[in-house]
Amino acid sequence: MIPVKGTPAAPAGGSSHTAAPGGDAPQTLPDEGLDDLTPEQLAAQWEEEKPPAAGALANAASSLVVLGVGIGAAILSMAMGLGTPSAPQPGLWPFIISCVMVALGLFQLIAGRHNRDAEKFTRMSTAPLTGLVTLIAMVALMPLIGFELPALVLCVIWMRFLGGETWRSTLVVSASVVIGFYAIFVLALNTSIPHLF
Repeated sequence: MIPVKGTPAAPAGGSSHTAAPGGDAPQTLPDEGLDDLTPEQLAAQWEEEKPPAAGALANAASSLVVLGVGIGAAILSMAMGLGTPSAPQPGLWPFIISCVMVALGLFQLIAGRHNRDAEKFTRMSTAPLTGLVTLIAMVALMPLIGFELPALVLCVIWMRFLGGETWRSTLVVSASVVIGFYAIFVLALNTSIPHLF
């Protein structure tokens, strides 16, 4: 069926076309954007695009890794010396954080076996491993050369290579963090944390 000139033809295949004035070529209307989607449609789209869920074995493996790292960090912290709350040694705060890691690892191992929110291991899973290796290197170097240079390198690696920040913001924030820690723990509190300067 051929439409009469000047009468708009019905859109075929659901596409949105309108006839231009004077019988010119039809104009295409813009497609719906994400702003036009309902919350239910957005939730369905996110559900389709999210990575595959991890299984019970992957959840248990990740819990054991956290548990092992926490135990290892606690042992290293005790080797650095704990001291007392009134006279803390360099290993006190790492030891407290290690105990929190152990508790979280145990909780996840026991109660998180049926967790469906965890994602399957992918290539992006190496980023936390890189962060862990650099953190262990910082802890190992602190008694030898102080905390300033290892902390600076750690911040640069985490912000630039793991976080994708610009070099300017990476250098400014990293230097600010090291200066802030130095001002608090060395100058203000006069703790015995290993420092170079």
